[in-house]
Amino acid sequence: MKLALIAALGALAALPAAAQQLPQRKPGLWETKSKGNEGETIARQCVGPGTDQSIVGGLAAGACSKMLVTKTATGYAVETECAVGQIKASGNSVITGDFQTSVRTEGTTKISGMPGQSGPVERKLVVEATRVGECAPGHKPGDIIMPDGKVISMPSPKPAP
Repeated sequence: MKLALIAALGALAALPAAAQQLPQRKPGLWETKSKGNEGETIARQCVGPGTDQSIVGGLAAGACSKMLVTKTATGYAVETECAVGQIKASGNSVITGDFQTSVRTEGTTKISGMPGQSGPVERKLVVEATRVGECAPGHKPGDIIMPDGKVISMPSPKPAP
């Protein structure tokens, strides 16, 4: 369970929707290639209206004291500070892309307080997301399709007020 929390904290710095100021990805099926200290992961996600905010809201709920998004000349800069129990993560990311066909995130996260860890650990992550078409029948927005075909269903986004 703690490993999942650590992964979630680290991922916050790399998500393409770290705050409401970022554009939303175009609805459809997106393939995400993540390259970091632990290797490469490829997954697909069915994206719909509000999917990005819903995922970040669920991960960050009560865990993040800072999620600052700044528009830059080439994209966005994102700063995060999050904590779950004694585990703390702070991250910086640069996000570029048109959010219609592609989004690229390069981020660095420093994690401290992990049991058995002698000091802070720095993790670098590059995430490249590309829209590959429409969602498959039976998939709903938020569904993550793993390389083995397993589907992880995320909670449905709440409609905007």
